[in-house]
Amino acid sequence: MKILYIAPLPPPVTGQSLASQILLDELVRDHQVEVVNLSKQGFKQGVDSLGRVFQVFAIIREVFRRKRGRDVIYLTISESVAGNLKDLFIYLVCFSRLHRMVVHLHGGSFKKLLLDRYKPLLVLNRFFIRRLAASVVLGDSHVVIFDGLMDSKKIHIIPNFAEDYLFASQDEVKEKFAQVLPLRVLFMSNLIEGKGYQQLLDAYLGLRYEMQRLVKLDFAGAFESQNLKDGFLARIKGHEGITYHGVVAGAQKKTLLAQAHVFCLPTSLNEGQPISILEAYASGCVVVTTDQGGIRDIFSDGVHGYQVLANSADSIRRVLESMIENVQPLSQIALRNREAALIKYRTSSYNASLLEVITAIGAG
Repeated sequence: MKILYIAPLPPPVTGQSLASQILLDELVRDHQVEVVNLSKQGFKQGVDSLGRVFQVFAIIREVFRRKRGRDVIYLTISESVAGNLKDLFIYLVCFSRLHRMVVHLHGGSFKKLLLDRYKPLLVLNRFFIRRLAASVVLGDSHVVIFDGLMDSKKIHIIPNFAEDYLFASQDEVKEKFAQVLPLRVLFMSNLIEGKGYQQLLDAYLGLRYEMQRLVKLDFAGAFESQNLKDGFLARIKGHEGITYHGVVAGAQKKTLLAQAHVFCLPTSLNEGQPISILEAYASGCVVVTTDQGGIRDIFSDGVHGYQVLANSADSIRRVLESMIENVQPLSQIALRNREAALIKYRTSSYNASLLEVITAIGAG
């Protein structure tokens, strides 16, 4: 099968680029794959430089050049206005092949931030999307995004995954929770506004001194700018219980997750389905997070951990205090999360489900 694969690939390493790479590695084993890489450096959305404008034009040109004769065109779609305009141009140059195209939405804001705000974008997207072969979303809560845009039979739910190397054994999880205090709390994501890392820090600093001594707080991820990084490092300076590890991957990432009792992502963003939460499940962590976007498809308060309010350091602080005062439930939650990841969130299941969709389009 001949496939045109249009997606962001690492670097930079994000949940979306990691998912794209995982699928690409599977596809190239048995199929002829042409790749158009959508990646850009940094986290800012939109066309923020002349160089990016030229890069987008180069992407459109490459898609036009490589689309001919493809049995399937796979496209991961954007949730920014500029990104959606780019996607619309891709639809246009692939118009004769839209019946062979599957789009993959990795986020949860496509409807809220684009279609509901901008009527012209709604009209244009509906014109193209209704002609597509299929769309892929991450969870039940995202099906509504394509409601009215395409036949519901064309919408496929395929959850994200945790990479195999991150899975802890049952014995490793039990050993980790044999010594719960000090409580190891990990934040591992891009350190950008809305992800909640500042609220987590505020929550820690709001603990009484004797409770601070019972918590070890680890941060890992990339900042949007050097100024933001310098400001954060200044805030944590002198606090022996807080460590910033920088951008981590591979063995260092596995070690941080393996050591952590609690994974905290107190995001206020309309998330898709954070791979970091599924990685925490696989590593045997209790999860503290919010009820934002697609998180509700994979997280239940009291089952997988503890739900906190978005933009609320006090809410996080109260949960930290509660866990310190009652550590007994934590090991069972962590083991339950590991089991859920084993059953539902494997790369093999993710690839198999996507291959089924892609193969069906290619054979159509």
